[in-house]
Amino acid sequence: MALRVPKAELTTGLSESMIKQLGAVPEPVEVMWHNPKVAEASLELGGRTSEWDAADQSLKSFAHMAVAAQVGCGWCLDIGYFQARNHHLDMAKASQVPRWRESEVFTPLERDVLEYAEAMTNTPPTVTDELSARLLDRLGPAAMIELTVYIAFANFATRSNTALGIESQGFSAACEIPLAARPENSGAASTA
Repeated sequence: MALRVPKAELTTGLSESMIKQLGAVPEPVEVMWHNPKVAEASLELGGRTSEWDAADQSLKSFAHMAVAAQVGCGWCLDIGYFQARNHHLDMAKASQVPRWRESEVFTPLERDVLEYAEAMTNTPPTVTDELSARLLDRLGPAAMIELTVYIAFANFATRSNTALGIESQGFSAACEIPLAARPENSGAASTA
């Protein structure tokens, strides 16, 4: 797939900042920079989500990667896995997120979080009262709200990138453990 909107020219300062942070300028920023207000708001919201601390970082990271795998956003899955490494998360688990249902490395709580991320991503959402109650009981209200909004942000990012034709930039190639492929029969997010 090719980019559906060409890259815009960024300011030198922004390009240098992105290269310093990630080693490259993220394509979503380059594409969205055609509308700097939208690009800046997206960057700001993404930055603010990283400041939230009521929910465990690994649960949020795995949830974002599950959304990316389900929607089919190679860029988000690639950068999410790379960032899991940078946050010193369990890479053996992170590598298995695309095939979490078949993998035996996840705890019951992690499985519920991954299921919740996919249920929120379905169109229409398929979150059940039972799943929500289990998560609320184990996470508490503050972490449950944070996780829910984090997953909603992941849907915003993955769906925007996918619609714009943005694909992996190879960030995850720096990780020692290869990222597992999503099973063929799992499909992308359902449509109504």
